Amino acid sequence: MNYIMTVDFKAKQHEFTQYIRDPATNPAPADVKPERMAMYRELIFNNIESFLAGNFPVIRKILDDEQWLELVQDFFLKHACKTPYFSEIGEEFLDYLENQRSNPDDLPFLLELAHYEWVEMALSIAKEDTNPHQQTIENLLHQTITLSPLAWPLLYQFPVQNIAPDYLPLIPPEQPTCLLAYRGTDDEVKFIEINAVTYRMLEIIQEHGQVRTEGCLKQLAEESQHPNPDIIVMGGLQILKDLVEKTVLSIC
Repeated sequence: MNYIMTVDFKAKQHEFTQYIRDPATNPAPADVKPERMAMYRELIFNNIESFLAGNFPVIRKILDDEQWLELVQDFFLKHACKTPYFSEIGEEFLDYLENQRSNPDDLPFLLELAHYEWVEMALSIAKEDTNPHQQTIENLLHQTITLSPLAWPLLYQFPVQNIAPDYLPLIPPEQPTCLLAYRGTDDEVKFIEINAVTYRMLEIIQEHGQVRTEGCLKQLAEESQHPNPDIIVMGGLQILKDLVEKTVLSIC
C-alpha cells in the first residue's frame, strides 16, 4: 500500500519566508539544503537592496555600508509588501519608513528625503498624460484652470533637494521648503523651487479641483491681507501663466 504524505503548503511557505526574512532567529526548512536556502535569500535580498539603492541614490550615498544594509535588512524583515511589482517597492519603502521604522539614530529628514526621491520615479512611470494642446493664456484671468495630474506641489520641513554627504542638517530651518515636481510634454520629470505664495495658489487649485483663475487669485489676496490686493492678483496671474505654459496647469 502506498501512502501519500500531505504537506501544509501555507505552513511550509511561512517557514520558508520567515527564514528568508530573518535567518538569525528562524530555522531553515529541514527539507531544503542549507546552501540552496542561502542562495535563495542572497538572491532575493540583493534584488531588493539593488532596487532600493537605484531608486533612493541620495539616501544610499549619505549612509555608510553598515547603516545602509541595516536599513534594508530592517525593511526586508518588518515590511510585508502588498505588491509583486518592483516598480512599486519604492512606495512600500515609504510606508515602512513612516509606519514601521523606529531607530532614534536615523537622520531626522530620512522620510522626507525618501519621499522626494520617490516622487521622481512615481511621476516618471505615471500613466496619465500631459495636455498636448496649445493653450491660449491671453484671457487667463477669466478662464477655469485645473492642476495637471502630473504636477505635484511638495512641502518639506527640510531642504531635501540640497541634502548631500557634505550637507546633513539635523534641525529644520525656520521656513519650510516648497517644491513643484512635474512631468513635461518631453516626459522628463522636473523639480523647481517655489515660494510659499505659489505653493498656496496650487493648493487652492487642488482643493477646488477646477477653479476660475480670478476666484483663485482673489482668495489668495484675501488670505494674504495685503494692503494692495491688486499686486497679489497681478503677480499671481503672471505666475499662473508661466505654469500653464509649463503644462503644470490646464485650461478647462
